[in-house]
Amino acid sequence: MIKWVRVEALAKSSEDFEALVKLLESLGLRKGFVGENNNARSATFLPSRLHFDLIYRKKPWDDVDLSLMVTDPDTAFELVKQQGLKVLEDGSGPEPSHSARHFFVQLPGGTRLMITGGPVDDNVLDYEHMASFEGGLRATGKRFAIVVSRFNSFITERLLAGAIDGLVRCGAKRFEAYPITRVPGAFEIPLAARKLAETGKYDAIICLGCLLRGDTAHYDVIVNEVTRGIGQSAQETGVPHAFGVLTCENLEQAIDRAGLKMGNKGFEAGLAAVEMASLTDGIRGPASGVRKAVSSRRVSAVSKKQVPPSGRNDKPKSAKSKRK
Repeated sequence: MIKWVRVEALAKSSEDFEALVKLLESLGLRKGFVGENNNARSATFLPSRLHFDLIYRKKPWDDVDLSLMVTDPDTAFELVKQQGLKVLEDGSGPEPSHSARHFFVQLPGGTRLMITGGPVDDNVLDYEHMASFEGGLRATGKRFAIVVSRFNSFITERLLAGAIDGLVRCGAKRFEAYPITRVPGAFEIPLAARKLAETGKYDAIICLGCLLRGDTAHYDVIVNEVTRGIGQSAQETGVPHAFGVLTCENLEQAIDRAGLKMGNKGFEAGLAAVEMASLTDGIRGPASGVRKAVSSRRVSAVSKKQVPPSGRNDKPKSAKSKRK
């Protein structure tokens, strides 16, 4: 019984190998293990969905070493041009009347690549799920701050490992793109996260902690404050905050969510941070400056109302000016 399938493509030269790796990354494929030995160089790519198609072509294309089907061939064509690769043939253009597009690319070492796909709208089965803005899972060039609590460290350290794994898999620079800040407990996470966000150095903040219900109301109080504080920090600073704080009834639930039956919530928080950092980059505009100006005026007005007349520096009007 077949459990899994591995599909391999061969590059004709080391130069072509590097060009293919760069192209596949730019097309959005998540890169996994990269290795090299005396016999070969290899790079594993992990698409979110994979189809294994067996095809017999009655009129085969000559010397096509690799065929890729993508959901947006028009964007793929532009990426190929940006990377300076040679386009041998373009089967069709991006006009609405064209039902599909395919084009051939030749890499410097002779590897021939065919990229094909239908219009973007044909790849979406439900139009209600289409988005005008959507983040990607590429962390290259971005910086993330991780805030992790020491309390229940046997759980939070596993969440931390999962978050780092998610960032690195998305292309974050190892050991440099994710400085780690440790705080005593979950209650201290919002303040540390806010201070980090206010520096303007980070594209997203990842908050990791673990709260277990006890015999008193302490759990409910802390959960509410931590949730409110992290959400408020994200909204007021405009920096995405990924919520990786476990709120569990017992230790077994926490263990399941730190890498066992329910996956690793730290890993999920890392991916959420990458996607939201990408999303905010895509939609960031002058509106944030407008909101900031409005907020400043509101704060100024409120502050002035709260100061009693006797404490203000306003110069009193003279009797003469009052008569006027």
